[in-house]
Amino acid sequence: MAEAAHRSQDEDAVWRALEEVKDPEIPVLSVLNLGVVRAVEFSDDDLEVTITPTYSGCPAMDMIEAEIKESLARAGYPDASVKTVLSPPWTTDWIDEDGRAKLLEFGIAPPQKATANKRALFSAPPEVACPQCGSENTEMVSEFGSTACKALYKCGDCLEPFDYFKCL
Repeated sequence: MAEAAHRSQDEDAVWRALEEVKDPEIPVLSVLNLGVVRAVEFSDDDLEVTITPTYSGCPAMDMIEAEIKESLARAGYPDASVKTVLSPPWTTDWIDEDGRAKLLEFGIAPPQKATANKRALFSAPPEVACPQCGSENTEMVSEFGSTACKALYKCGDCLEPFDYFKCL
């Protein structure tokens, strides 16, 4: 029983350490907000954290992996390993509600819920509310914003440009 309680405390400490790891491109989001962390597993004295990149080839993932290892080392797990898995692929549906609120507060329109309808690939861009004023009088200016995972929009009312975190 004592071992199970100790393991639970260890796992809680690991999750707290992971909450400290921020996305280098959107520093208001933790890797937990993004849903990038898929699992935390202990095997004997070894710790392995499984992550899934937001998209294959994401340039931030090397930095995120290094920061996960550093945060875990500070929390007392200097030999923790990080395993990257590509399946199932990450989806914006994995962003938690706290993360969606943080995106909006940061001035990035959070992704709308994904659709299983692949015809959406050939339809008009989604109607996105402006994170500055809330207006739905917005238009997509570019399929790519400040990073490849965001699109650039402009509000027709307050005239502010803003990023929209694309649905994947």
